[in-house]
Amino acid sequence: MTLTGTTFGAGGAEPYASALRRNDRVELVLLPDGTDVARSTTMDVARWNAHADVADHTLLRAATGPLLDVGCGPGRMLRAAQQVGLEVLGIDVSPTAVAIAREAGLPVMHGSIFDAVPREGSWQTVLLVDGNIGIGGDVAALLRRCMELTAADGDIVVELHDDRDLHDVYTAHLVGTDGGQSERFPWAQIGINPMVDLAIELGLRFRQAWESSGRTFCRLATAK
Repeated sequence: MTLTGTTFGAGGAEPYASALRRNDRVELVLLPDGTDVARSTTMDVARWNAHADVADHTLLRAATGPLLDVGCGPGRMLRAAQQVGLEVLGIDVSPTAVAIAREAGLPVMHGSIFDAVPREGSWQTVLLVDGNIGIGGDVAALLRRCMELTAADGDIVVELHDDRDLHDVYTAHLVGTDGGQSERFPWAQIGINPMVDLAIELGLRFRQAWESSGRTFCRLATAK
């Protein structure tokens, strides 16, 4: 699946940008490759604008800096990481998310993780949370890119789908509470079992998995 130039929630009625400013919800509508049966999930944007919760803080227990938050949104995890003394940088394709984070005084760059990123190969922790393992619709390609960015002894921390066996690729779009839709973009979701297999295939070491507040996470170690 290739949707050139499309990114999460962009284009069309820009429901993601509106939801960020209004602390609203959006529906992520997913159409798996090779099917015509769409399903959707609600994304609570207000949680992304709020302070980090108990589950979020578990991501930082073993984290060291510098830390790169991929798809950082308005900066919830950046703020939490700074509060525990870590040097941080966020990156996001959404101009609105970047603007909100910068208004809060957080260090964020506007752009894609597949573009040039400062300090490539020296990030000790790379975060892929809040579904951001789906960026680009190709989990393996995204992890390979994160491996390029991570230090030889660094970690990639990933939030996984709660379906342990799921690994699907989608064409997706966002729908706001007013019915406005974004353009379509590539997306993916993956659970812990296929992630273990993929990590081995890519030469990553599966260090840890845990659950907190109904969310599932794993920590992958690079082996350069």
